[in-house]
Formats: sequence, structure tokens, C-alpha cells
Amino acid sequence: MKGDKLLIRNATQVVTCSGFTAKKGREMSDLHIINDGAVAVSDGVITHVGPTKEVLRKVDPEEYLEIDATGRALLPGFVDSHTHFVFAGHQEKMFFDCLHNDASHTDYIDRVTDTAETTRQAEFENLWSDAYERLDEMLDMGVTTVEGKSGYGLDLETELKQLRVMADLNEEHPIDIVSTFFGGHITAPEYTFQTDDYVTYIIEHILPELQQERTVTFCDVFCSPGLFSLTQSERLLRAARSLRFKLKIHADAISPLGGAELAARLKTVSADHLLHVSDEGIKRLARSGVVATLLPLSTFSQNKPCARGRAMIDASCAVALASDFNPCTSFSSSIPMLFSLACVQMKLTPEEAVTALTINGAAALGRANKIGSIDVGKKADLILLKYPSYKFLPYHVGMNIVDTVIKDGFIYMV
Repeated sequence: MKGDKLLIRNATQVVTCSGFTAKKGREMSDLHIINDGAVAVSDGVITHVGPTKEVLRKVDPEEYLEIDATGRALLPGFVDSHTHFVFAGHQEKMFFDCLHNDASHTDYIDRVTDTAETTRQAEFENLWSDAYERLDEMLDMGVTTVEGKSGYGLDLETELKQLRVMADLNEEHPIDIVSTFFGGHITAPEYTFQTDDYVTYIIEHILPELQQERTVTFCDVFCSPGLFSLTQSERLLRAARSLRFKLKIHADAISPLGGAELAARLKTVSADHLLHVSDEGIKRLARSGVVATLLPLSTFSQNKPCARGRAMIDASCAVALASDFNPCTSFSSSIPMLFSLACVQMKLTPEEAVTALTINGAAALGRANKIGSIDVGKKADLILLKYPSYKFLPYHVGMNIVDTVIKDGFIYMV
């Protein structure tokens, strides 16, 4: 169900982030701000955007529910384009053990294996209720669209269970959920030392079943030494593409392997993590238009250096930011902290960070034509801040300054 008619007027700033494709390089600094602006919404769709006086000449305020946004900034809803929010169990002990003992990829495999075992045993209803609460927390921080990955099952039954939880929540929760199959997370324990056979199992038994579900958009794989090689990753992604799944890739996260180059060659929608991306990989991402999705909450949680976001933008890449919310390496969906880390540690400007969490996040999900900016014809996914400028997002460090969330034209007070 959509909202009816809504008029937001007198916003100190309407930060439109206007556009219908990913913004690259210098384009990320142009937020297309309207001072003293207004936005009109009808049936959940944006119909008018402009200075308040101009919009009021085109609409009859008496037909609308009005919000006086004086002293506040209006932005597109945030798009968190990389999460793993459906899982069971937690890893607080392993988190501290690995934090103080320089965790290896073997430690990571142990954590994922443990979570997969717990998730296999979890009931659908428990996964659903826990995930619903997590989505509520995201909505309060201004997230209106989120990507969710499976990958904590590593077998057909549990991968389907995770993905069906997401499909059901997409119908029940205000946030829009884009589902990604991530069976290529680690090798399933039943296939230890038989990764090629596990890839075959995914291709022959899981992907065809998911195709029948018709609720899964992406296929993802963790391309990394000790996880999935370049050859194995390419084999899995090409098989997924043949079944009409869109592609994502965890690339160059643990060490340089050429994952970004593979992403560019396959023209995946996004390449994520990129902590150890090569200079050549950055150039190829920029040329190919693949969105580079960076995850500073994850690196902070592991006490690792951030990805080279500044270098990527300077090389004309399209950069998105996401939380990587998961129980093993980034147990946080904090949008406020994400903004601060991006600007303070990664050296993004506030303008670039806003672009990365709106229109470029939408592009990382293949949805920049529908969400991610305040443009006529797009979904009315909007947020009002408590302050008059978007620059308060990184400035008010770690604090949630979202006052009101508008999703599909409906108002949700934080």
C-alpha cells in the first residue's frame, strides 16, 4: 500500500542527489541542493521537487498532508547495499580473540562455519523475528532499502530458509529488501578440501532451485586465497549469469588476488571490500563502471586500514558505502558511524559520503532508476534530519540525527 498525498515544505536544504545512474569521481561531489525547498508526493511517488515558492504554485496545499521542514535538511533514504542481516547466533568471544591475535582467513572460516551451524538449526520464525528487529534499527537510522545476503547455510535447505525469510520480510517490513545468494561465502564443511566439488554442487543443485524462487536478485562469491580462487569464482558467477542472476563479488578483501579485475571483466554490478585492490584494478573498475562498495565499519571492527576510497574517487570510480552488518566481522549497522569513518578515516568529503549512501548505493543494487535520489518519478523514500545541513551527518560523530523517515510516502517518526 502506498501513501496518499504528502507535501514537505520549507526544508532548509533539499539534498536531491539527483540522477538515475551511478556518479563517478568528481560527480560524487554534486548533490544538487535546493535551498528552502519542497517535495510533493502522491501515491508513494515524487511528483514535484523545487524551491518551496515554485512548488506551491503548482500544487494545492489543502489536498496534502503537510510537513513544515523549517530548520531541517531533507535527503533521499539511505541505501545499505551490503549486509548479512539474517543469521542466528553471535561471535562475541571470537571477535575479541581474533581482534587481539591478528586473525587469519582460517579464523574467519571458523567463525562463519560456527554461525552456519547455528543458522542451520534455527527455526524460520526465530530468524524472521530477529531480522525484523534489525530492520527496525536500520529504518530508525534512515535506511529505506537494504541488501541481504544468505551464506550462513552453505546447503540448499538453509540457504533457501535465509532467502525466504528475506522474501517474506520484504512484504512485511517497510524497508525494501534486495536478496543476494551468497553460497560462495566459504566452502561448506561437508566439502572441506573439495572446493571445486562444492562449486559444482552450487551450480547444479542450488542455483536452479533459486531460479524457481524468483525472489533472488544477485549471486555473490568471496574471491580470496583460501576461499574461492579466481577460476572458481568466475565459474560460479558465469553459471549464475546464465540463469539470469545479477552479479556481485567480494574482491581483494584479504589479500590482492585480482578480484577487481575479474569484476571489471565480468561487469558485475558491484565489487565489494577492495582493501587490497591494485592500482590496475582501480583503473579497470573506473573504466567498466562497476560500483566499488566500501565497508569501513568492517575494517574498523577488525582494526584494519580502510580501503583506498579517496584514491578510487580520484581515479573516477563510482564508490558506494555500506555497513557489511554481520555477526562475524562487522556486528553493526550504524549509519552515523559509517558516515564518520568514511569522512575521517577514508578521507571522503561529506558530499561524496552522501552520494555513496544514496544514489551510488542504489546503483550498487541496480536500482538507481527507482531510488537513491529526490527526482520526479522515483519512490518517495526520504529522510528529514534534525539539523539544517547534511554536513551534520559526519560532524555529529556516531549520533543518529534522523528525525523522520518517509517510506513509499508513509511517515515513520524516529
